[in-house]
Amino acid sequence: VQLQASGGGLMQAGGSLRLSCVASGRTLSIDNMGWFRQAPGKEREFVASIRWNGYNTNYADSAKGRFGISRDNAKNTVYLAMDSLKPEDTAVYYCAAKVQFNNTWAYWGRGTQVTVSS
Repeated sequence: VQLQASGGGLMQAGGSLRLSCVASGRTLSIDNMGWFRQAPGKEREFVASIRWNGYNTNYADSAKGRFGISRDNAKNTVYLAMDSLKPEDTAVYYCAAKVQFNNTWAYWGRGTQVTVSS
């Protein structure tokens, strides 16, 4: 499975962005897709996830109420809509995938930079 994230950019606080992650390769094996982020000097952290063939979603507390994860299976794409952006949302955002029978985030895309200015 290959993942390609895009959609990052420079935004002012309070603004919105939508990140996209396109999956290719063995997409039929995907079970779960997620977004993670890593800010400078910090460890990578979980942001949100969604079942590939279902509607279960999970969010980090920092994302609840502001971020929304969704998917379009026909396009093999998962999205992360981010509203009310804060400077502390500044990070490199990565998409990741779990495949069936492997409960680890085994596949990662290159990150996309999100910078929020105050």
